[in-house]
Amino acid sequence: MNIIIQSALKTLQKTQIILDHLTNTQLCDTSVPPYHSSIGSHIRHILDFYDCIFNLNAQNHVDLTARSRNKDVESDCDCAQNYLKTIVSKLNDFSHNVSDTILVIDDLGMGKIEIKYTYGCLLAQATSHTIHHYATINYIFNNLGIVIKDSEFGYNPTTPKGLKIER
Repeated sequence: MNIIIQSALKTLQKTQIILDHLTNTQLCDTSVPPYHSSIGSHIRHILDFYDCIFNLNAQNHVDLTARSRNKDVESDCDCAQNYLKTIVSKLNDFSHNVSDTILVIDDLGMGKIEIKYTYGCLLAQATSHTIHHYATINYIFNNLGIVIKDSEFGYNPTTPKGLKIER
């Protein structure tokens, strides 16, 4: 299995750890300012990004703006776990060569555009995107008093170890 896919799977394992330790009430809590987003909305967003990679449109392009946005994932840990299992299964079965080129549709703030990627670049972006959202989830955890015993959670692997605050 390719190292990029292995990295994505390793990163997504943390989503399972999160879901194993949360109640539905905690998953959908939007009380933390300034954005009032929930842990569940971030998890749904992460998984939607991966889901787009596996759902090519009629032109055989990946459309990152065509997310499923299933609200049940945001409020139900079982639903979120099932979505995660689907994504992990699709990553395990991923048959494209990571060097293959794919056309990706995204909106970077100026309307939809088409960008040439490789599958490897797209999967690397999805993994980095996941870590970014884990940092936000970690912020929500801190404010809700939720402790996940993982000193790496929410930190990019390139973050110098001395800059991390142990919780």
